[in-house]
Amino acid sequence: MIIAAIYSHNGGKELMEAKYPVALAEIMDSIAAVDGEAHKTKISQEKTMKDRRLYNPRTLNSAVKQEFVERGWKNKRVKCEYPTQFYTEVYHPQKVAVGAFRDMDFIKNRVGIEVQFGKYGFAIYNVCAKMTIFHNLDLIDVGVEIVPVMDLVTDMSSGVTYFEQFVWDLTQRGVSNIDLPVLILGIASVNNSPTVPPTVVDLPDPENEVNE
Repeated sequence: MIIAAIYSHNGGKELMEAKYPVALAEIMDSIAAVDGEAHKTKISQEKTMKDRRLYNPRTLNSAVKQEFVERGWKNKRVKCEYPTQFYTEVYHPQKVAVGAFRDMDFIKNRVGIEVQFGKYGFAIYNVCAKMTIFHNLDLIDVGVEIVPVMDLVTDMSSGVTYFEQFVWDLTQRGVSNIDLPVLILGIASVNNSPTVPPTVVDLPDPENEVNE
């Protein structure tokens, strides 16, 4: 896989380069070690691309994560104790959450990584909520979000987030005073880098997309 696009949210790129160059090098090496074409194994059942061979986002996600595991990056879970004091006097809950948790794909030396080949909303949640929470818990100082670029996603089942839409929303939203510095990397397979002009495609609204 290759790094096809880079976006620095709240100075994430600059902070990674200045304070975490070793972690940054491991991230780049992990992505480069994945053979994206080996995961073009899914035969689509969707009407709009029936029988077309697609990249499998689940196995691709697992392959990227495995490279981080081999370099000593570890998943981190934190227990959630959900509040009960805000229920109204007329409501008496029948179920209480037990064993709830939040987790970050990888943390090492206060750098948090999320690899996202899922639905669009998960990427936004990672950057705008989860990474801030893990910083408030004194576990990370900077985040890295890894997502596919649009060219890769057009060869996947519908519903997968992609770099271009994600970054557009972040730039329109702006930076909040509680946002963590986050480096956002858009990745592609080497076959997604042709030397021909790009084709304009009409993609559906991400809020209406449904995974196969």
